[in-house]
Amino acid sequence: MITIDVWHPADGLILEPNAMRAAKEQVHCLALTAGPGAGKTEMLAQRADFLLRTSTCRYPKKILAISFKVDASSNLKERVKHRCGFELASRFDSYTFHAFAKRIIDRFRSVLTGEYALDIGYKIADRKPGPSRSLIEFSDLVPLAIQILQKSKMARNAIRQTYSDVFLDEFQDCTNLQYELLKLAFQGTNTRLTAVGDTKQKIMGWAGALDGIFQNFIADFEAIPLNMYRNFRSKPRLLRLQNEIIRALDPASVMPDEQLVGDEGEVFAWHFKDSFNEAEYLADLIDGWIKTEQLPPAEIAVLVSKQIDLYADHLMTALDARSIPFRNEQQMQDITVEPAARLIVDYLSCLYGQREPKAWIRLMNQLVPFADEDIQSNARKDLDRLIKQQRKETVIADLVAGPFSDWWEFVRAFLKQISLETLVALSPDYESRDRLKEIIQSTKKHIEELLKLEPDLPKALERFSDDQAVRILTIHKSKGLEFDSVIIMAVENEIFFGNQAENRCAYFVGVSRAKKRLILTHADHRERPTGAKRWDVIRSPQNEYLGYAIPSVKQQR
Repeated sequence: MITIDVWHPADGLILEPNAMRAAKEQVHCLALTAGPGAGKTEMLAQRADFLLRTSTCRYPKKILAISFKVDASSNLKERVKHRCGFELASRFDSYTFHAFAKRIIDRFRSVLTGEYALDIGYKIADRKPGPSRSLIEFSDLVPLAIQILQKSKMARNAIRQTYSDVFLDEFQDCTNLQYELLKLAFQGTNTRLTAVGDTKQKIMGWAGALDGIFQNFIADFEAIPLNMYRNFRSKPRLLRLQNEIIRALDPASVMPDEQLVGDEGEVFAWHFKDSFNEAEYLADLIDGWIKTEQLPPAEIAVLVSKQIDLYADHLMTALDARSIPFRNEQQMQDITVEPAARLIVDYLSCLYGQREPKAWIRLMNQLVPFADEDIQSNARKDLDRLIKQQRKETVIADLVAGPFSDWWEFVRAFLKQISLETLVALSPDYESRDRLKEIIQSTKKHIEELLKLEPDLPKALERFSDDQAVRILTIHKSKGLEFDSVIIMAVENEIFFGNQAENRCAYFVGVSRAKKRLILTHADHRERPTGAKRWDVIRSPQNEYLGYAIPSVKQQR
């Protein structure tokens, strides 16, 4: 442990003044808003490092972090481990809202009575046929946790005694029910809440995200409002484009001119006769980036407002013709961020790879998180024995049936050894056995598809998370990600229909994913794809959105 006055950010990072103030706050709740690329997640990791290393979060109390997505929750946990080490990070609990709600239900299930009573072995399903004591839907988790906290003072006190600090990531997307859960658990207590987000990125309105959530939070928790201004991600030309959108979204948050100086970065706005010409041109462009500039494919993203399979179908065909690896996020359905999928991939990497220390560490962290040394040691020995035995069997299998022939049989043996209970503990979603089976089968299917492209299994596994492929995804899915070069296709009125305030926020999310280069496209004609229900063949440019880019554009086509 160290004293407060000698603490400095881990890894020698330099935080801007408001970020440093937020990291070291010891008394008040904080409402921290920041633009894309400002390092919100990193600030939370540094704050955790400060609280734990200085004992401001006094043992045995913990820090609770709540995120909206599994991958965001895992990312924050990994950052904290990297910053302050495994031992202190064991006092950092990182969950999604639904996972946090499920823990409340599991611990205080007996509080639920009458029509809401649950059996001890209740399951979670996508849909239940009617009232049941043994089955609930995923959407029931937060409401049931709210009921428990409303009824039980003991439950409220138990949570408050566990956590001295709570981190709320991407808080702009907090829904009314989720906020009610937070207030029941922590309002009026000494628990320090740090809410972090960007109101300009609020694109979860369809899910019930509250309007003015930061204002509500500041009033309800007497939080200090702070803003992080510096963007560490984008080059100046891209920052100036973003600033024009910010001027329309939130004039008070416009970045000062001194942060926008410089000519680095590229912005292009290109017009095409039709979607075929667009696809061929973009595929050649991407091919050139990869071959001439040596830009890794994973540093390239193609974003579409919605309906990837309809808008990017010609582009995917063109990329395939040039043997450019790409990932259609719509088809992937986020399988690569599923803990069970990651477990299987890491196991196969350890089994068939030469030296895979990162995969081994991830594997152990998932199988025995925060266990004592004896349990961890026994788990390591058991796993090591299984891998050694299976490696001998792979040699025989390869000779008899060909390379990597029995890889799935080895996975099944591994899953059987670690037990169903261990798998279910990876995610509350896996309480539904059908969901767990679906994830396992989807993982198998995706690896089989990769083996068709890359027959060497270790190399195919490297592509599982698409660190070797161009990403094709919706703007919504791109949130929280960043890329060297971003292409936003179809900046057209016919795709940005409906609520323009929400569309503008979504567009801002898209353009702010780019670090160095941004390309905007629109076409006059898009033929109706097979299966399209609503489709406008004749297209028109979204002049407002394209207009934001005009002062920064290097080339129009």
